[in-house]
Amino acid sequence: MSIANKARVLLIGSGSVGTIAAHALEAGRKAAVSIVCRSNYDVVKREGFSIDSIEHGRDITNFRPTEILKTIPDVRKENLQPYDYLVVTTKNIPDLPPPSIHDLVAPAVTPSVTSILLLQNGLNIEKPFQNAFPRNPILSGVSLIGSRQLSPGKVLHTGRDKAFVGVFPSSSPQPKPPIQKSELQARRFVDLYNASGRVRWEYDADVLSTRWRKLVYNASFNSIAAILQMDTGRMRMSHFIIKDLIRPAMLEIMAIARAAGAVLEEDVHEMFIRIDDADKAYLPSMGQDVMRGNLIELETIVGEPVREAERLGVPAPTLRVLYSLLRGIQLKTKEAKGLWEAKFDDDNPYR
Repeated sequence: MSIANKARVLLIGSGSVGTIAAHALEAGRKAAVSIVCRSNYDVVKREGFSIDSIEHGRDITNFRPTEILKTIPDVRKENLQPYDYLVVTTKNIPDLPPPSIHDLVAPAVTPSVTSILLLQNGLNIEKPFQNAFPRNPILSGVSLIGSRQLSPGKVLHTGRDKAFVGVFPSSSPQPKPPIQKSELQARRFVDLYNASGRVRWEYDADVLSTRWRKLVYNASFNSIAAILQMDTGRMRMSHFIIKDLIRPAMLEIMAIARAAGAVLEEDVHEMFIRIDDADKAYLPSMGQDVMRGNLIELETIVGEPVREAERLGVPAPTLRVLYSLLRGIQLKTKEAKGLWEAKFDDDNPYR
């Protein structure tokens, strides 16, 4: 298929998830991918990506999608053909100083044309995009892939690439694209991604429940990993960490989810408690971020569920404590990065 007949995909984020997504889409030959790199741009531009993948090949070197970009393009100013899809795979950290991610990608979005797929963690991440781009389909991608970036441009992919793609529900009073169009675009992207025959993504008509389901794991194990710097195997070996922290946090997420209308299996928490190999020292991503001195996705993974609990009147004492501890960790990281100055605000009652 010639490039002219392929779907144009702009992918924001060239970490492990974004890199595997770019390779899968290009391998299917139905999409032409332009990937925006940041800190790894120079290495990738010079050497391409190196991938060790359980599904795509163990020794992939010099992989280059259709285009490698250093900055997000401005479609109008650069007189570019509109992108069919904009896929965001970056970490979701809304408590960073502006500009926000939806402001950054705005020049690449063509109203009523570009479908925006948020392949990110957390809850309520779609709302800023729905407000900023009311005429564009906003799609949800819940990824269950096991992968990590070993060094700039080098990715290890060890767990099957599985994801659920659907349409974010919208309660916005603003005019929005017909739900049929959004569903069609979600199904089309799944077809583009599965075209290589090596992976199996699924269209998900109830993607909100799927997001809540993933939060059962992320809001508990990720939070405790960040706070204690402990892998999931040792958490289970300790027994009391599961009993006093992990299971209560999971049950609170499930209660909030059901109050919000999500459908979850009765025993989903027991499955997630045992989902990681007990004999492997797996440290969830939030724990890895703290270890490396990176900012964490605390607001979308823990903060938003806590706020939903308050809105719905659901008790969430464990999550509230975890959220406060994670905010303290985030503040220390921000200070180390020069994003927060240790001083009293004028309205601080503890000065």
